[in-house]
Amino acid sequence: MKFNRYLTIVFSALLTLSLYNCQLDQDPEYTIDSENFFNSEDDYYKALIGAYDLLQSTYQNVLMGEIASDNTLSGGESANDVIGFQQVDEMTHNPVNDQLKKVWDWMFAGVQRCNFIMENQDKINFDGKTQMIAETRFLRAYYHFELVKWFGGIPMKGDEMFVIGDEKVIPRSPVEEVYAAIEQDLIFASENLNPVAPEVGRTTQGAAYALLGKVYLYQNKFQQAATALDQVIGSGNYSLVQDYSTLFEFDQENGSESVFEVQYTDVEGAGFECLQCSEGNVAVGFNGIRNYSGPLFTSGYSFNVPTAESYNAYDEEDLRRDIAILDIEAWASATGATYGEGYKHTGYFNRKYLPRERSGEAQGDLNLTNPNNYRAIRYADVLLMAAEAYNRGGISDATARNYLNQVRSRAFGNTNNNVTVSGQALTEAIWRERRLELMGEGHRFFDLVRTGKAAGTIPGFVAGKHELFPIPFEEIQFSNGNWQQNPNY
Repeated sequence: MKFNRYLTIVFSALLTLSLYNCQLDQDPEYTIDSENFFNSEDDYYKALIGAYDLLQSTYQNVLMGEIASDNTLSGGESANDVIGFQQVDEMTHNPVNDQLKKVWDWMFAGVQRCNFIMENQDKINFDGKTQMIAETRFLRAYYHFELVKWFGGIPMKGDEMFVIGDEKVIPRSPVEEVYAAIEQDLIFASENLNPVAPEVGRTTQGAAYALLGKVYLYQNKFQQAATALDQVIGSGNYSLVQDYSTLFEFDQENGSESVFEVQYTDVEGAGFECLQCSEGNVAVGFNGIRNYSGPLFTSGYSFNVPTAESYNAYDEEDLRRDIAILDIEAWASATGATYGEGYKHTGYFNRKYLPRERSGEAQGDLNLTNPNNYRAIRYADVLLMAAEAYNRGGISDATARNYLNQVRSRAFGNTNNNVTVSGQALTEAIWRERRLELMGEGHRFFDLVRTGKAAGTIPGFVAGKHELFPIPFEEIQFSNGNWQQNPNY
């Protein structure tokens, strides 16, 4: 975390329902339970840091959100390198998949940490507590939204933490109920958060409205989505970074285009035995060029490699193409760099999140200590979501074009490529623009699913099955028949 980011919190009641089974580094000073905690503002603050901390594990969601789509292939060293990634890429995944289980475990761990605060929200009063509760509810909504996107209906317990045995009696809530709970959390957050974060890395009113708009859009609630997203657009707090080439560099972290950003630093944590314990962005090392020697970048493990079709989806004049995707052959020819070829080598890499050279000494394994922040919600994404809401909701194609063309004008450096179409043609233009603008950022699979475009676009995708991922086998087993598996797994 950018704020007090070296503090590790371990909740003694957290390791329940097999939701989070990786052993964290434990500092006895910060091992807590509700009986001896929440007695001061500082206690709530420390617990809030703990709730934020699980955001760093969403590197897994971003990686697999791309690998599952048509944007990239799994890559790696061989067909046996992180088999869970290989299965998701080939749409052969099943309930026994370690990488999918990580998404389930880590996102529920985030929910648990939020609910530990919510259970104790009334223990004491202090100035600023409403702000902290609003942040907690935003984070809970974020984790719940990830879970419902990946797995559909999930068990929920209101403001209470799960305890052992709940899995046998608490059912999976229907998707509609999960979304309703997410909406309520985000409405509260949007009404009680400050427009400006109290510290870098903490969430804002704009982030709450943006996520609320996205949640509405995923449910085809277009008027509500437009209203929420316009709160962000009309706030004056955000703008597009005009030089797209700088957008994913360190200097632009938490900049004008950042609506919500997951914070990382160069602290390793527990190494490969506990990847989410790292304070660095592990996905960056996974994306890295194998055996690389040359300028600007450092080596990595060559996962999540973009396809030639993704690269060629851009117009020649589109300034985003060579910032989003690195053509390694062209780069090597121009710079003299050398590299190795991994499994499913395409000749392309996700440049937005490649490991960069760093000055000074970094701690530990460089592939675990990348400080590259994840731009979870960018202003360009907000503009494109609002454009889609205005268009698909039949509200105003003129407004939709305005929002879309702001993004396109930045992409080309002029207005010569602005869109003039309406109706369904405009819808298709917006969806195409989302792919190009957000390439490599983990959104593509879910965009294809929610718009009904996944079957026929993603190789191996089976309609009626792959819209959701399977509940991990262990969770179904522990529930003793209480939770049913997702269809066709």
